[in-house]
Amino acid sequence: MDLTHAPHVSRIFEIEKDWIDYNGHMNMAYYTVLFDRASDEMCEMVGMGPDYARVRGLTTYTAEIHLRYVRELHLSDRVKATYQLLDHDEKRIHSYQELYHLDGWLAASCEVMTLHVDMSGPKVAPFPADIMENVRTLAKAHASLPRPEGAGRSIGIRRRS
Repeated sequence: MDLTHAPHVSRIFEIEKDWIDYNGHMNMAYYTVLFDRASDEMCEMVGMGPDYARVRGLTTYTAEIHLRYVRELHLSDRVKATYQLLDHDEKRIHSYQELYHLDGWLAASCEVMTLHVDMSGPKVAPFPADIMENVRTLAKAHASLPRPEGAGRSIGIRRRS
């Protein structure tokens, strides 16, 4: 798998019938499901997929997410997600994803802080050398990408003085 393609673009996902709420559009919870499925693709590419947890007893946990809903999705819609590594250290990955309708418009974005975890604790632990090398390769490929406009936002009500 190619870690040098930047940003990573997921496979195509279809909106499932059970994800549509009483307002006639996709319920907010399922945006997270789509981002998680797309992120799983990246974890697999870096070497941290299901076998990593089963064989090595290591995995990742999501510590924090910030989701932005930009445009509604409906049952007939098909989407794909981009993944951009923004930063990392020996135990964490800071990433940013965008969910695009196949017609090209942005539906949502998701900024994530991911922790590397030793499941025997569970406790946050450094990446093994082979995984860290893959993360560094990904970071190098993504270093030339512009910082996403939606990254680093905070939530709050802005008051006029």
